[in-house]
Amino acid sequence: MTRWQTLSDDARDTFWRSLQTLNASRVVIAIVLLVYLSFDETGIRVTGKLIHSEICIFYLLMAIAFVALTLRIHSHFLLQLGCQVALDIGVIGLLYLTAGGVRSGLALLFLFPLAGSAILAPLTLALFSAALVTLFLLAESAYQVFLLDLNVPMMQTGLYGAAFFAAVLVFSRLAANLIGQEDLAAKRGIDLQVQQAINRLVIADVGDGILVLGPDGRVFAGNPAAQRMLGLANLEVGFRLSDAPALEPLAQAFDGWRALPAEDRAEQGAAFVIVKPYHEEGGASWSGRRDLAAHLRLRFARVDTPASAAERCIIFLQDVSAIENQAQQLKLASMGRLTASIAHEVRNPLSAIGHATALLGEDLTSRTQTRLLKIVSDNVARVNRMVEDILQLSRKVQPHGEPLALGPFLHELQGEFEDTHALAVAVIALGAAGNAQVRFDPLHLREVLLNLLNNAVRYASGKPGSIRLHVLTDSAQHMELHVQDDGPGITPEVRAHLFEPFYTTSSKGTGLGLYLARELCLNNEATLDYEYRVDDMADANGEASGRFVITFAIPLAL
Repeated sequence: MTRWQTLSDDARDTFWRSLQTLNASRVVIAIVLLVYLSFDETGIRVTGKLIHSEICIFYLLMAIAFVALTLRIHSHFLLQLGCQVALDIGVIGLLYLTAGGVRSGLALLFLFPLAGSAILAPLTLALFSAALVTLFLLAESAYQVFLLDLNVPMMQTGLYGAAFFAAVLVFSRLAANLIGQEDLAAKRGIDLQVQQAINRLVIADVGDGILVLGPDGRVFAGNPAAQRMLGLANLEVGFRLSDAPALEPLAQAFDGWRALPAEDRAEQGAAFVIVKPYHEEGGASWSGRRDLAAHLRLRFARVDTPASAAERCIIFLQDVSAIENQAQQLKLASMGRLTASIAHEVRNPLSAIGHATALLGEDLTSRTQTRLLKIVSDNVARVNRMVEDILQLSRKVQPHGEPLALGPFLHELQGEFEDTHALAVAVIALGAAGNAQVRFDPLHLREVLLNLLNNAVRYASGKPGSIRLHVLTDSAQHMELHVQDDGPGITPEVRAHLFEPFYTTSSKGTGLGLYLARELCLNNEATLDYEYRVDDMADANGEASGRFVITFAIPLAL
């Protein structure tokens, strides 16, 4: 009774199903006995006693009745099992007696009810059933001996009894282990369901985007945050990142991470990409609409799956646009309070210092004094340049409606920049711009490109074609201007702060150049970002090369 009372609901359902299986087996055994009797008229029939066929018919009818009872009534399990085992022992005992006792070989049929009781009943009840059967066999053999039948195999009867006890113990132990394993599996299943529900809730509400991908870039799952960041209206899994033109930066970053050796993947820092506004025709799962570009910080991880399971990777996406804007606003809030007084409080003293430095330079002849005076002059120029940059922050322009012919503009800028910096011919490789026209204020575009070219000259090798300006149309039909050089790329750590005001890695920089360049692009409804792409300027390992990318606004219709 104790075992049944401590079982879980799932285990009790298993016991009822096992009892129904036992009932079906009883029906089969009764039918087999009837079929056997129909072909054997002399083997086990004994005149003057109960006819075996009548016993088997009774057994079959009772078996069918137990099947119906078990299907309709799911209560009093042990009572039903006890009655069925008692019926089995009684019927088999009658067949055993009428067939001639131990010589008939029917003693093996007792294994059927004994095994059932060992599996489904407590061990005490199963041992009690085995003891009844053993005592019955011994009593029948003793009675035959009492009738002076000296050929009764008493040893065989004893072996049958010992075998029945051994079978009951083995079956009971196996059943107990299986019950324990089933209970444990049921508990683990419940815990797993709870954990899955928690995971679904956390993934659905977490602010960071999550994409689950295969090794070929096929998307298998994504949370709502990833859908918002990527502009996926209703994520339909099964498409590849490379199938979505606007998601090409993600596909390239993922392929670059996959190309790394396994030991280097964990050490790689975050990658930064920009997903631009796009609108694709058709009903693809990635077709959607973004009104603003999303600056995303990507972090990759490989799922630790078993060797036989399919490989899965996860991309964690964090929209850093708001973080970058917040960082800039915090810095600009304090800087804005100083801007109004800079013109009078800083520029005038700087002008006086610069003028005095120039006058002193005319009278000095000592090299040491001249060198010190140059240091003063350089720092005055640097502070004055910083003041000019700060003052430019307040210059806001309205979007320019007239299209700008990009080809002639770039040719003119290239010649002027090469003359100003005394660069060798063909250091700057200018790609064909064709008839491309963009919407951008010429003065501001000139200032943005001069800033980017100054940075390129600082790090480029100076070889022919070491600096490139080329125009192309991206997969989402946006005009782009790429400025890249063959110098070392910007690390992900620096990229995270690249466009923040007053952040610089150069001792001579103010940290405002790239910030001002991005602001001017935004004022002209364009975007500026630093991206990694694979092209003919990739390094020897075939890894993506970095470049500044200006994405222009679509010209207004005339």
